[in-house]
Amino acid sequence: MSANITIVGLGLIGGSLARSLRLNGFSGRITGVESNPHHRTIAMYRGLADEFLSLDEAVEKSDIIILCAPVDINCRLLPGILDMIGGTSKVVTDMGSTKADIASVAEKHHARGRYVSAHPMAGTENSGPAAALDRLFENKVAIICDAEQSDDDAMELITALLQSLSMRIQYMNSREHDVHVAYVSHISHITSFALALCVLAKEKDSRNIMSLAAGGFESTVRLSKSKAETWAPIFAGNSGPIIEVIDTYIEKMRLFRTHIKNGDSDALRELMVTANEIGNILK
Repeated sequence: MSANITIVGLGLIGGSLARSLRLNGFSGRITGVESNPHHRTIAMYRGLADEFLSLDEAVEKSDIIILCAPVDINCRLLPGILDMIGGTSKVVTDMGSTKADIASVAEKHHARGRYVSAHPMAGTENSGPAAALDRLFENKVAIICDAEQSDDDAMELITALLQSLSMRIQYMNSREHDVHVAYVSHISHITSFALALCVLAKEKDSRNIMSLAAGGFESTVRLSKSKAETWAPIFAGNSGPIIEVIDTYIEKMRLFRTHIKNGDSDALRELMVTANEIGNILK
Protein backbone atom coordinates (compact mmCIF):
# COMPACT_ATOMS: atom_id res chain seq x y z
CA MET A 1 0.00 0.00 0.00
CA SER A 2 1.31 3.45 -0.89
CA ALA A 3 -0.18 6.69 0.44
CA ASN A 4 0.77 9.54 2.72
CA ILE A 5 -0.59 8.82 6.18
CA THR A 6 -0.89 11.00 9.26
CA ILE A 7 -1.21 9.31 12.63
CA VAL A 8 -2.54 11.57 15.38
CA GLY A 9 -1.33 10.17 18.71
CA LEU A 10 1.73 7.91 18.69
CA GLY A 11 0.86 5.84 21.75
CA LEU A 12 0.29 2.08 21.91
CA ILE A 13 -2.26 2.01 19.07
CA GLY A 14 -0.81 4.76 16.87
CA GLY A 15 2.78 3.65 17.38
CA SER A 16 1.93 -0.01 16.77
CA LEU A 17 0.03 1.02 13.66
CA ALA A 18 3.12 2.81 12.32
CA ARG A 19 5.38 -0.16 13.06
CA SER A 20 2.91 -2.67 11.62
CA LEU A 21 2.44 -0.69 8.42
CA ARG A 22 6.20 -0.64 7.78
CA LEU A 23 6.53 -4.32 8.64
CA ASN A 24 3.79 -5.15 6.13
CA GLY A 25 5.41 -3.29 3.25
CA PHE A 26 3.82 0.16 3.45
CA SER A 27 5.90 2.37 1.16
CA GLY A 28 4.33 5.79 1.71
CA ARG A 29 5.23 8.55 4.12
CA ILE A 30 4.08 8.50 7.75
CA THR A 31 3.62 11.85 9.47
CA GLY A 32 3.18 11.99 13.22
CA VAL A 33 1.11 14.47 15.21
CA GLU A 34 1.89 14.21 18.91
CA SER A 35 1.09 16.92 21.47
CA ASN A 36 2.95 15.26 24.36
CA PRO A 37 6.62 16.38 24.09
CA HIS A 38 7.90 13.33 25.98
CA HIS A 39 5.93 10.95 23.78
CA ARG A 40 7.07 12.82 20.67
CA THR A 41 10.72 12.40 21.69
CA ILE A 42 10.29 8.66 22.25
CA ALA A 43 8.37 8.27 18.99
CA MET A 44 11.13 10.10 17.13
CA TYR A 45 13.80 7.94 18.78
CA ARG A 46 11.90 4.78 17.79
CA GLY A 47 11.39 6.00 14.22
CA LEU A 48 7.60 5.74 14.38
CA ALA A 49 7.13 8.52 11.82
CA ASP A 50 9.15 10.09 9.02
CA GLU A 51 8.38 13.57 10.33
CA PHE A 52 6.33 15.33 13.00
CA LEU A 53 4.13 18.29 12.09
CA SER A 54 1.23 20.30 13.41
CA LEU A 55 -2.21 18.85 12.70
CA ASP A 56 -3.04 21.39 9.98
CA GLU A 57 0.28 20.84 8.19
CA ALA A 58 -0.06 17.07 8.43
CA VAL A 59 -3.62 17.01 7.07
CA GLU A 60 -2.56 19.19 4.15
CA LYS A 61 0.16 16.70 3.14
CA SER A 62 -1.74 13.45 3.75
CA ASP A 63 -4.16 11.14 1.96
CA ILE A 64 -5.27 9.33 5.12
CA ILE A 65 -5.58 10.80 8.62
CA ILE A 66 -5.84 8.27 11.47
CA LEU A 67 -6.98 9.46 14.89
CA CYS A 68 -5.34 7.39 17.64
CA ALA A 69 -5.73 9.81 20.54
CA PRO A 70 -8.09 9.21 23.51
CA VAL A 71 -11.72 9.11 22.39
CA ASP A 72 -12.66 12.52 23.78
CA ILE A 73 -9.80 14.14 21.87
CA ASN A 74 -10.76 12.28 18.68
CA CYS A 75 -14.29 13.68 19.03
CA ARG A 76 -12.93 17.19 19.46
CA LEU A 77 -10.58 16.97 16.47
CA LEU A 78 -12.82 15.27 13.92
CA PRO A 79 -15.08 18.19 12.89
CA GLY A 80 -12.11 20.45 12.14
CA ILE A 81 -10.43 17.74 10.09
CA LEU A 82 -13.64 17.16 8.12
CA ASP A 83 -13.77 20.91 7.48
CA MET A 84 -10.27 20.68 5.99
CA ILE A 85 -10.80 17.60 3.83
CA GLY A 86 -14.35 18.19 2.59
CA GLY A 87 -14.49 18.16 -1.22
CA THR A 88 -11.19 16.26 -1.50
CA SER A 89 -10.26 12.59 -1.87
CA LYS A 90 -8.70 12.58 1.62
CA VAL A 91 -10.07 10.19 4.24
CA VAL A 92 -10.10 10.37 8.04
CA THR A 93 -10.62 7.37 10.31
CA ASP A 94 -10.31 6.80 14.03
CA MET A 95 -9.21 3.85 16.15
CA GLY A 96 -11.24 4.70 19.26
CA SER A 97 -12.94 2.02 21.34
CA THR A 98 -16.31 3.78 21.62
CA LYS A 99 -18.29 4.93 18.60
CA ALA A 100 -21.66 6.46 19.49
CA ASP A 101 -20.23 9.81 20.60
CA ILE A 102 -17.97 10.28 17.60
CA ALA A 103 -20.79 9.13 15.31
CA SER A 104 -23.01 11.90 16.66
CA VAL A 105 -20.20 14.42 16.13
CA ALA A 106 -19.80 13.39 12.48
CA GLU A 107 -23.29 12.50 11.31
CA LYS A 108 -24.49 16.02 10.42
CA HIS A 109 -21.23 17.22 8.90
CA HIS A 110 -21.32 17.97 5.17
CA ALA A 111 -18.15 15.90 4.68
CA ARG A 112 -19.38 12.87 6.71
CA GLY A 113 -18.68 10.58 3.76
CA ARG A 114 -14.92 11.18 4.07
CA TYR A 115 -14.93 9.62 7.57
CA VAL A 116 -14.71 5.89 8.31
CA SER A 117 -15.36 4.77 11.89
CA ALA A 118 -13.06 1.88 12.85
CA HIS A 119 -12.06 -0.01 15.99
CA PRO A 120 -9.23 -2.56 15.93
CA MET A 121 -9.89 -5.08 18.71
CA ALA A 122 -6.30 -5.07 19.90
CA GLY A 123 -4.34 -3.64 22.78
CA THR A 124 -2.36 -4.29 25.93
CA GLU A 125 -2.32 -2.78 29.42
CA ASN A 126 0.70 -0.69 28.44
CA SER A 127 0.61 2.76 26.87
CA GLY A 128 2.71 5.37 25.13
CA PRO A 129 5.11 5.07 22.18
CA ALA A 130 7.50 2.88 24.18
CA ALA A 131 4.74 0.23 24.27
CA ALA A 132 4.30 0.10 20.46
CA LEU A 133 4.48 -3.44 19.05
CA ASP A 134 5.22 -4.78 15.57
CA ARG A 135 2.35 -7.26 15.23
CA LEU A 136 -0.32 -5.95 17.59
CA PHE A 137 -3.07 -6.13 14.95
CA GLU A 138 -2.18 -9.40 13.23
CA ASN A 139 -5.14 -11.83 13.02
CA LYS A 140 -7.31 -9.52 15.11
CA VAL A 141 -10.78 -8.23 14.25
CA ALA A 142 -11.32 -4.67 13.03
CA ILE A 143 -14.87 -3.39 13.42
CA ILE A 144 -16.12 -0.77 10.97
CA CYS A 145 -19.18 1.11 12.16
CA ASP A 146 -21.92 2.86 10.17
CA ALA A 147 -20.30 1.85 6.88
CA GLU A 148 -23.30 3.04 4.87
CA GLN A 149 -22.55 6.64 5.89
CA SER A 150 -19.03 6.56 4.41
CA ASP A 151 -18.22 7.14 0.73
CA ASP A 152 -17.42 3.97 -1.21
CA ASP A 153 -13.88 5.03 -2.04
CA ALA A 154 -13.21 5.97 1.60
CA MET A 155 -14.44 2.56 2.72
CA GLU A 156 -12.28 0.80 0.15
CA LEU A 157 -9.18 2.71 1.25
CA ILE A 158 -9.58 2.06 4.99
CA THR A 159 -10.61 -1.56 4.43
CA ALA A 160 -7.46 -2.10 2.36
CA LEU A 161 -5.35 -0.47 5.07
CA LEU A 162 -6.80 -2.70 7.81
CA GLN A 163 -6.48 -5.82 5.68
CA SER A 164 -2.85 -4.95 4.94
CA LEU A 165 -2.30 -5.45 8.70
CA SER A 166 -3.81 -8.97 8.43
CA MET A 167 -6.99 -7.92 10.22
CA ARG A 168 -10.44 -9.43 9.70
CA ILE A 169 -13.25 -6.95 9.05
CA GLN A 170 -16.66 -6.98 10.74
CA TYR A 171 -19.45 -4.41 10.45
CA MET A 172 -21.76 -2.95 13.10
CA ASN A 173 -23.68 0.21 13.77
CA SER A 174 -22.05 2.46 16.35
CA ARG A 175 -24.57 1.98 19.16
CA GLU A 176 -24.60 -1.81 18.77
CA HIS A 177 -20.80 -1.71 18.86
CA ASP A 178 -20.73 0.24 22.13
CA VAL A 179 -23.05 -2.25 23.85
CA HIS A 180 -20.91 -5.21 22.76
CA VAL A 181 -17.59 -3.68 23.81
CA ALA A 182 -19.07 -2.75 27.19
CA TYR A 183 -19.62 -6.47 27.83
CA VAL A 184 -16.47 -7.94 26.31
CA SER A 185 -13.90 -5.21 26.96
CA HIS A 186 -14.90 -2.35 29.23
CA ILE A 187 -16.19 -4.47 32.13
CA SER A 188 -12.90 -6.39 32.15
CA HIS A 189 -11.01 -3.16 32.76
CA ILE A 190 -13.47 -1.91 35.38
CA THR A 191 -13.32 -5.15 37.38
CA SER A 192 -9.53 -5.12 37.17
CA PHE A 193 -9.39 -1.55 38.48
CA ALA A 194 -11.88 -2.46 41.23
CA LEU A 195 -9.89 -5.54 42.28
CA ALA A 196 -6.70 -3.48 42.47
CA LEU A 197 -8.47 -0.91 44.66
CA CYS A 198 -9.86 -3.68 46.87
CA VAL A 199 -6.44 -5.23 47.43
CA LEU A 200 -4.75 -1.87 47.99
CA ALA A 201 -7.40 -0.95 50.57
CA LYS A 202 -6.98 -4.17 52.57
CA GLU A 203 -3.31 -5.06 52.05
CA LYS A 204 -1.36 -2.12 53.43
CA ASP A 205 1.94 -4.00 53.28
CA SER A 206 3.12 -4.18 49.66
CA ARG A 207 5.35 -7.13 50.60
CA ASN A 208 2.26 -9.25 51.25
CA ILE A 209 0.89 -8.43 47.82
CA MET A 210 4.18 -9.31 46.14
CA SER A 211 4.75 -12.55 48.05
CA LEU A 212 1.19 -13.91 47.87
CA ALA A 213 0.20 -12.81 44.37
CA ALA A 214 0.00 -15.90 42.16
CA GLY A 215 -0.80 -16.25 38.48
CA GLY A 216 -4.56 -15.86 38.87
CA PHE A 217 -4.31 -12.55 40.68
CA GLU A 218 -1.62 -11.24 38.36
CA SER A 219 -3.57 -12.03 35.19
CA THR A 220 -6.84 -10.66 36.61
CA VAL A 221 -5.34 -7.40 37.85
CA ARG A 222 -3.12 -6.86 34.79
CA LEU A 223 -5.54 -4.45 33.12
CA SER A 224 -5.53 -2.15 36.16
CA LYS A 225 -2.17 -0.90 34.90
CA SER A 226 -3.96 0.70 31.94
CA LYS A 227 -3.70 4.49 31.74
CA ALA A 228 -6.47 6.50 33.38
CA GLU A 229 -6.12 9.16 30.66
CA THR A 230 -7.22 6.59 28.10
CA TRP A 231 -9.95 4.80 29.99
CA ALA A 232 -11.73 7.56 31.93
CA PRO A 233 -13.11 9.14 28.69
CA ILE A 234 -14.11 5.68 27.42
CA PHE A 235 -16.09 4.86 30.57
CA ALA A 236 -17.72 8.31 30.67
CA GLY A 237 -18.56 8.24 26.96
CA ASN A 238 -20.10 4.76 27.06
CA SER A 239 -21.89 5.17 30.37
CA GLY A 240 -25.28 3.71 29.39
CA PRO A 241 -24.09 0.26 28.24
CA ILE A 242 -21.41 0.15 30.95
CA ILE A 243 -23.91 0.83 33.76
CA GLU A 244 -26.03 -2.01 32.36
CA VAL A 245 -23.14 -4.45 32.41
CA ILE A 246 -21.99 -3.30 35.88
CA ASP A 247 -25.49 -3.99 37.20
CA THR A 248 -25.40 -7.47 35.66
CA TYR A 249 -21.94 -8.07 37.11
CA ILE A 250 -23.07 -6.97 40.59
CA GLU A 251 -26.04 -9.33 40.33
CA LYS A 252 -23.69 -12.26 39.62
CA MET A 253 -21.36 -11.21 42.45
CA ARG A 254 -24.33 -11.18 44.84
CA LEU A 255 -25.18 -14.72 43.78
CA PHE A 256 -21.66 -15.82 44.64
CA ARG A 257 -21.84 -13.92 47.94
CA THR A 258 -25.13 -15.57 48.90
CA HIS A 259 -23.98 -19.10 48.11
CA ILE A 260 -20.60 -18.61 49.80
CA LYS A 261 -22.27 -17.18 52.91
CA ASN A 262 -24.66 -20.13 52.99
CA GLY A 263 -21.88 -22.65 52.39
CA ASP A 264 -23.85 -23.99 49.40
CA SER A 265 -21.22 -25.90 47.44
CA ASP A 266 -23.73 -27.30 44.96
CA ALA A 267 -25.02 -23.87 44.00
CA LEU A 268 -21.46 -22.56 43.69
CA ARG A 269 -20.50 -25.51 41.53
CA GLU A 270 -23.50 -24.87 39.26
CA LEU A 271 -22.51 -21.22 38.81
CA MET A 272 -18.92 -22.12 37.94
CA VAL A 273 -19.87 -24.94 35.56
CA THR A 274 -22.09 -22.48 33.70
CA ALA A 275 -19.24 -19.95 33.63
CA ASN A 276 -16.90 -22.61 32.23
CA GLU A 277 -18.96 -22.55 29.02
CA ILE A 278 -17.16 -19.36 28.03
CA GLY A 279 -14.22 -21.62 27.21
CA ASN A 280 -16.16 -23.10 24.30
CA ILE A 281 -16.46 -19.61 22.82
CA LEU A 282 -12.92 -18.40 23.43
CA LYS A 283 -10.97 -21.55 22.53
